[in-house]
Amino acid sequence: MINTPSSTTRERLIGDRPVGPAHPAYVTAEIGLNHNGSIDTCLQLIDVALDAGADAVKFQKRTPEVCTPRDQWDVERDTPWGRMTYIEYRHRIEFGADEYQVIDDYCAEKGIQWFASPWDTESVEFLNDFDVPAHKIASACLTDDELLRAIRASGRTAILSTGMSTPAQIRHAVEVLGSRNVILVHATSTYPAANDELNLRMIGTLMAEYPNVPIGYSGHERGLQTTVAAAALGACFIERHITLDRTMWGSDQAASLEPGGLIRLVRDVRVIEEALGDGVKRVYEGEYAAMRKLRRVAGVVADAAQQVA
Repeated sequence: MINTPSSTTRERLIGDRPVGPAHPAYVTAEIGLNHNGSIDTCLQLIDVALDAGADAVKFQKRTPEVCTPRDQWDVERDTPWGRMTYIEYRHRIEFGADEYQVIDDYCAEKGIQWFASPWDTESVEFLNDFDVPAHKIASACLTDDELLRAIRASGRTAILSTGMSTPAQIRHAVEVLGSRNVILVHATSTYPAANDELNLRMIGTLMAEYPNVPIGYSGHERGLQTTVAAAALGACFIERHITLDRTMWGSDQAASLEPGGLIRLVRDVRVIEEALGDGVKRVYEGEYAAMRKLRRVAGVVADAAQQVA
């Protein structure tokens, strides 16, 4: 699915869905590896995203032999499935073509988009075969120029997370990707992230630095308030990890939202968007009754509507 960038300032496409300040925030429920290698758990998480009204679900895709340091392959670890080597564990939780076909069919049936964060070029090719609408670039991969070039060559929208990265590294990554098809996402790469490390004002900083690029937010914090605040600050792409239960096995579970949390987040983001309005001052119809009751003096300047009211 090759995306043609719009000429509209700060607007990009994820599939047929426009993303930018003039549109409702695109809310992504990050499943990642919180399915723990279970397709049944995965489908339950997709249902959670659907019930909450999220726009998409997202996964992480790795080629274990490429993304796992060679000196870690044979290190044994305790896992929910018993003691095994780390490379065995990486394969145990990684979905292959059969599982992603189930995901692709299920999302098509339910009417929700899906895409993933590829961690290596082989995974980019793998995901391209499923015609995903976008590629998400994990913060840890921002400095991987080979991966960035492969994603650029795919023609798909590149959603770039900026955690653990310096301004110079972010600028270089945008140059490699090309700014015309990029959504830039503020993030802090600690799990869970402390409130005093979220630095939400970076959303405004990125807007000023990249005036023609949509700016989003990927949160790894506990709670909802700060993600809702990101929407109020203008983030047009919102991402949070989701889980069935934060006590489940996995490093991302503690920083994830349970089903009720995701429902509240999407609800509150939509309320904020409605309340923000368009910034044009007007007298609303419902104010005229209060005007007639409370305003003693019409003022030096009064328009016809006020005089009639």
